[in-house]
Amino acid sequence: MYSTDGGHSRAQSPSNLGASCFRSYHPYFPPTDVDYLSSSQRGRLSHSQEEKARQTACGFLEIVGARIGFPRRTIATAQTLFHRFHLFFPRKDFNYVDVSLAALYVSTKMHDTLKKPRELLAVSYAVRYSDLAAKSKHPGGEIDLDSMDPQMVENDRQRLLAVERLILETICFNFTCRLPFPYVIKIGRALGATKSLAKLGWRLATDCHRTLLPLQYPPHTLALGSLSLACLLSTFEQAPSDSPDRVAAEEIMKRLQKKGDWERKFQSQVEDLEDIAHTLLDLMIHFAQNPSASTSPSTPSSPSPHHSGHHHHPHATQVQSPFNTDQLMRMKIAMRETEHPPRQRPSQGSIDAIYLWRPDVPNYLARNEGTVRFLFKPGGPDIS
Repeated sequence: MYSTDGGHSRAQSPSNLGASCFRSYHPYFPPTDVDYLSSSQRGRLSHSQEEKARQTACGFLEIVGARIGFPRRTIATAQTLFHRFHLFFPRKDFNYVDVSLAALYVSTKMHDTLKKPRELLAVSYAVRYSDLAAKSKHPGGEIDLDSMDPQMVENDRQRLLAVERLILETICFNFTCRLPFPYVIKIGRALGATKSLAKLGWRLATDCHRTLLPLQYPPHTLALGSLSLACLLSTFEQAPSDSPDRVAAEEIMKRLQKKGDWERKFQSQVEDLEDIAHTLLDLMIHFAQNPSASTSPSTPSSPSPHHSGHHHHPHATQVQSPFNTDQLMRMKIAMRETEHPPRQRPSQGSIDAIYLWRPDVPNYLARNEGTVRFLFKPGGPDIS
């Protein structure tokens, strides 16, 4: 059933597990597996508390990444790495700042926007300690690490590097990364979306990385779902109009709200687009109910390297949602009335990923015993 001895399959138990095992990288998980893994690492946190913790970390990454001047791809990947990490490691055992900075550090390596850990720490101190940032003479508000307790800085750096190792293990050292942003432009053109619809779709694709969606769907499906929701937001409860944006949005909605040849062309299914839309609407409702929550950038360009002030906090508001909670709830209700039954996706519990959540099988992540062979793709090794 599980392969740990070079490809020969046989039932394993904790007493006869071999000294080596294989770990395969799984880029996407079915929603049922994501829910199970997430709940198993949540601990005593409620679902709403977990969501608040997730958005706090994402907001922190947004601000640190913007202050350094990272492109959107680096920030988005760091957010997804943070989510993946907490599918396998309990939230109670790690400070979100350590995990966020380690995820950002790994992301800089993946996208060749490398910064040293001390540089990331300097900017993070400016975000976390506004009183020290106010005294900084640096134009970006970074704190001079020489003015900090050297032992504290070294301890933080060591924790960052320790968590980095765990993150690398969760991705099986696979640095391949695909993001939805180029697909938003390409698919938007193919569907006849206007420039404003494509911009809104880009912003929604950005917000996808604040959720667990990138762990469940490939980037082209996220892009298509973001464009579909952009069309819905542009037409729902809006006055009739003959503007190009309205006409294009209605035509795209009419096509994507039902099954058709577009599913084969774009390798996506209407049920998945509906799931993406509901998840993003839930996120927008969270923003509307919590005005202090930081949101996605207001334009599809990469964020400015520096903020105008030195007192930004991970909870500071960057842009307010133009939709109120009641309107978003009515939108969800209207979608429920016409949506398709959820698509069934088989659980990956029958493959090696189950090692990470079965209580009777040891977790080979973060352990030094034995040998772990990391594979870049699912399935056993080729021994032919």
